Amino acid sequence: MTRGQECIGSLLASAKLKLARLPHASPRLEAETLLSFCLEQPRSHLYAWPQRGVPPEALSRFQRLLQRRLTGEPLAYLLGRREFWSLDLLVTPATLIPRPETELLVELALKLLPEHPPQRVLDLGTGSGAIAAALAWERPGWGLTASDASPATLAVARHNFERLSLGNLRSFLGDWYQALPPGERFHLILSNPPYIPARDPHLGLGDLPWEPRSALAAGPDGLEAIRSIMAGAAERLEPDGWLLLEHGFDQGPSVRALAQQAGLREIRTHTDLEGLERATQCRL
Repeated sequence: MTRGQECIGSLLASAKLKLARLPHASPRLEAETLLSFCLEQPRSHLYAWPQRGVPPEALSRFQRLLQRRLTGEPLAYLLGRREFWSLDLLVTPATLIPRPETELLVELALKLLPEHPPQRVLDLGTGSGAIAAALAWERPGWGLTASDASPATLAVARHNFERLSLGNLRSFLGDWYQALPPGERFHLILSNPPYIPARDPHLGLGDLPWEPRSALAAGPDGLEAIRSIMAGAAERLEPDGWLLLEHGFDQGPSVRALAQQAGLREIRTHTDLEGLERATQCRL
C-alpha cells in the first residue's frame, strides 16, 4: 500500500457505517459486494487482504456507487446484474429486479409438466427474462415463449437469452396475449404480473420506488393484470393446460375466486419459504 492510499479494511468499515443508516440495507454484505465488484475480485479477496491498498480508479468507482446506493438506488441496478436460479442476469432500471420468491414459479412449472414429450410454455410479462431463461435452461427440449409490452424491457430479456445461448426460446413485443401469433396454444402459461394496488404505501419502500411502476402496480386492487391473464387463458391453453401466477401474500382468496369465475379447475395456492401464499395454479 502506498502512502495516502486507503486500505480495504478501513474502506469497508467506513462504508458499513454509512450503509447502516439506510433503511432495509444489509451494510456488511452490500459494502463487500460493491468493493469486490469495483476491484474485480471475489469477496474472499477482501478477507484475505484487508490491509491492501485500493487502487485510485477502483476507489473512485466504489465511492460513486456507494453514494448512489446511499440515495436508495437498488444494489442490483448499481451492479447491473442479479442472480436468479443460479443464472447471472443483466438487469436495468427498465426491468423488475428478480426476487428469490419468484423461483417458486420455476419449481412449480418443473413439477407440473413432464420433461418429455416437449412442452410449449409461455411467460407473460417476462421482464428481465428470469423465469423463461430458468425454464429454458432446465428443459432444453421445451419450447419457451416470452413476451413483454415494453421495448426497453424486452431488449434486456433478449440480451439475457442470447448471452445464455438459449436456443429453445423466442420472444415477442406486445401487451399480454396480443403479442403472440394468432392461434398458438401452450401447455403452461405462467407469469409474475404486476399485483400491487396502485396506492399501496409499500410502493414507496425499499427498492420499489426505483423499479418500473408498470411492472409493480395493477389498478386499485392490484388484480387488473391477473384478471386480463385469466380472461384470455382459455383461448391460449391446450386442453388440460395449466395457468400459474405469482400474486401478493394476501391475494390468494381473490385469485382463487377469479380462477373459478374463469371456469378454471384444480385450483391450488402454494406458499413461499416464509409460509405466505405466493402462487396459484389452475387448469383449463
